[in-house]
Amino acid sequence: MSDKKLEEIVPLLQDEKTRSRAFSQMVRLTQSRLYWHIRKMVLVHEDADDVLQNTYLKAWRSMESFRGESGLYTWLYRIATNETLTFLAQQRLKNVATSIDYEELMISRMEADAYYEGDEMMKKFQRAVLSLPEKQRLVFNMRYYDDMKYEEIAKVTGTSEGALKASYHIAVKKIEQFIKEED
Repeated sequence: MSDKKLEEIVPLLQDEKTRSRAFSQMVRLTQSRLYWHIRKMVLVHEDADDVLQNTYLKAWRSMESFRGESGLYTWLYRIATNETLTFLAQQRLKNVATSIDYEELMISRMEADAYYEGDEMMKKFQRAVLSLPEKQRLVFNMRYYDDMKYEEIAKVTGTSEGALKASYHIAVKKIEQFIKEED
């Protein structure tokens, strides 16, 4: 996806006459990246679809408040991140008493997902990532999977780059330790 192409539709989104068509174009340009960002956190296809839909609904309702201070994709990424964290918090409250129970629930749902194609090593890696605190997991996912720069992650999360670097480093160490202990 070209960030330049995405930024070209910003004026069209801000005009009521062209907003609907521009929004559809924006969805086409961002849907895949946002879906995978969400999916890495919620693990299950149907949940990722629901959160993605909520992300676009929130973006549509908030379109008039978009000021362009950050890029359009950064703004959408922030909404998707917040919607994902809200979804995970609701799931945790609704389904389980402890974080260990929640991890097991997430892994079993991931394994039952018809779209899941991972092997044993991937399951072990996912368990390790799931064992991280949510914010740390989010930083790890954005850096490791999405290859985002710390500057971009800082814009999405509102956290300093130094804190993000430390969080990522700690997450990597925790994942390595988890995998060593599992062997």
